[in-house]
Amino acid sequence: MQCSYSDAGACRSCTLIELPYPRQLAGKEERCRAALGEHPGLRWLPTVRSAEAGYRNKAKMVVGGTARRPTLGILDAAGRGVDLRRCAVCSPGVRAALPAVARFITRAGLEPYDVPRRRGELKNVLVTESPDGELMLRFVVRSRAPLAAMRRELAHLRRELPNAVVVTANLLPEHKAVVEGEEEVVLTERTSLRMRLGAVDLHLRPQSFFQTNSPVAEALYAQVAGWVQEVAPAQVWDLYCGVGGFALHCAAPGRRVTGVEVSAEAVESARASARAAGLQGLEFLAADATRFALEAPAAPDLVVVNPPRRGIGAPLREWLERSGVRHVVYSSCNPDSLAADLAAMPSLRPVRARVLDMFPQTGHVEVVALLERAA
Repeated sequence: MQCSYSDAGACRSCTLIELPYPRQLAGKEERCRAALGEHPGLRWLPTVRSAEAGYRNKAKMVVGGTARRPTLGILDAAGRGVDLRRCAVCSPGVRAALPAVARFITRAGLEPYDVPRRRGELKNVLVTESPDGELMLRFVVRSRAPLAAMRRELAHLRRELPNAVVVTANLLPEHKAVVEGEEEVVLTERTSLRMRLGAVDLHLRPQSFFQTNSPVAEALYAQVAGWVQEVAPAQVWDLYCGVGGFALHCAAPGRRVTGVEVSAEAVESARASARAAGLQGLEFLAADATRFALEAPAAPDLVVVNPPRRGIGAPLREWLERSGVRHVVYSSCNPDSLAADLAAMPSLRPVRARVLDMFPQTGHVEVVALLERAA
């Protein structure tokens, strides 16, 4: 993939961009195989490839410059804005929206936050595109001061971007290195973005995590649903369930599925999706996944885990090892933490595995494995 920003040294986020795509995939496959190790009977399924460019359904743009001439991209070492509106890994719909977003910033007089001087208002803009081309726009600001101007200019923005169905202001008053704050002010009638993936529509609310590569996410959900259907458990836990993607795809008549996620916003998204789909036997809880498992009176037949990069951690992996759970589906975005967790669960052995290239041009990779308890 060719990128003028990388060629000019303006952005180095795509660390593998100089490697041909087949070599990128080979390196990721080797890393994932090393993480899972050698196990008798382990079968690797073909890697799920991605489009090399235009695959990111979400852009996290730091705002720099001035209200009259904003930059959308990253900050350089001195805290100055570097404009990346034509970033090649962002989806065409996301890229097409950014000029209108910049004009909205100018019309509303949203002064970009100056990190070195700790002055200004607008910190980040988060743009998410659904598979149907609808958009969620989130403007991360320091205070409520710009809300009146944002509401005043909202109609103009939506005339330019009629597919911007959800627009919000996220409040982040603190000076700290995070993308967003805890409070969200929704400026539109709609409060969620419909993400159509396979047989299930997910309803994504602000502050809810979702995979950044929609086609590969669809393949991931389908793979996990297929394994669960093969095992045919009566009860499933989906720990770190996010917006409920795995739980919703694993629902079946007569099966009880419980999704657990610490983010209340994500849980509301999952519940809305279950209601819209008319699915039965699903329950979603806003709780800590590890605490939920340790305090539960009995273990289910199958557990799905999709943890953050640090992995599931010692308490949960120790519980899984002694729990008697027959099968675990482990979806990981970090083969190193996956390897550490598997080493601590010797009774649960991988029998199926698949690499999914969720993040081309970078060293990040997703790997999913079906674990089975040794007899």
